[in-house]
Amino acid sequence: MAGALTDPTRAPVAFGRRAVPQLFGELQRAGAAARLRALTSLCDLVHEPERLYQAVTGGFLKQLKVLFRDEDPSVRAKTCELLHLLTSHSIGVQAVLASSLLPPLCQLLDDSSFSCRRNVHRVLNHLALLPAGAEALLSLVPKLMLKLTKEEDEEVQLLLLSTHTHCSRLDALPGLASDGVSLLGRKLSHRSSIIRREAAAAMMALSVPMDGKRQVCEDAEVLPVLVGLLRDKDVEVQANAAGVIMNTVIITTGKQRCLDLDVLPVLLGLLSEKHGDDDEEEMKKRRKALIMYVLRALTSLAEAPNGRRLLLEQLPLLEKKAEAAEEDQDIRRATQTAIQVITWTP
Repeated sequence: MAGALTDPTRAPVAFGRRAVPQLFGELQRAGAAARLRALTSLCDLVHEPERLYQAVTGGFLKQLKVLFRDEDPSVRAKTCELLHLLTSHSIGVQAVLASSLLPPLCQLLDDSSFSCRRNVHRVLNHLALLPAGAEALLSLVPKLMLKLTKEEDEEVQLLLLSTHTHCSRLDALPGLASDGVSLLGRKLSHRSSIIRREAAAAMMALSVPMDGKRQVCEDAEVLPVLVGLLRDKDVEVQANAAGVIMNTVIITTGKQRCLDLDVLPVLLGLLSEKHGDDDEEEMKKRRKALIMYVLRALTSLAEAPNGRRLLLEQLPLLEKKAEAAEEDQDIRRATQTAIQVITWTP
């Protein structure tokens, strides 16, 4: 052993490669306190990559399934915390997906312990980052959508929205079939900019298929809120809202609804905004995404007669952007495409 136990919340830890097997062995001991100490020590150890690899590849994960049913909520919560740490690396995600842990883990979404539920959401969010993980969670989307209406904690809401985004990018149909447009729409006006950002990102994923575009148009409240979000102080919120509008105006109903909401002046205003050259690289990427979505939305809106008429009046603004030598090359090309559609004559 490494020495006398000095921290009563942790189990004594063996040296070297014996540490992980020893602690997993401790998990089988009677007494919740002993299991909790072993789990706490394991959570400390797996911050080291070699210990994490050993825990994942050593055949120990199957022992966690029993702990999911432990009578002590602290043990269940700490077990899910350990799984959260293990899935912070792709090898951990792949191991969980290859195991039989996911069904019993998902049952803990209804656990009485908030800490346990939160850790489950953290694990699921890690799984969703990989396409294989998102695919494995698709059958869970209806339940996760329902959780959006029940979980009030902002971190959990954020995790849910992020998980929905990754799942819907892979396949939006489960989310659309679960009243996703309406449920996500309620989060677009949240006081937290991070929640608004993730809700708009998830909505953008849902608005890719044709049925998603129709549902966005049919919901009386969603598009007006999205047009309002184009004025949000958070650039990512603006960009994600513009992305939903870009997707929606591909269909005729979307064009007409957005034109009725007077979206053109707002979109054109975003094109004419000036920003300093001292923006960080990440902020430049976000602003570029926003402008690209705006230009694509304008291009689609120009296909409607009243949209083209209004945009013809703004050609000088667009031509200036297309000709600006300092402008990003992708933005210049997108602007030129918009001009071609606006000025096209049959």
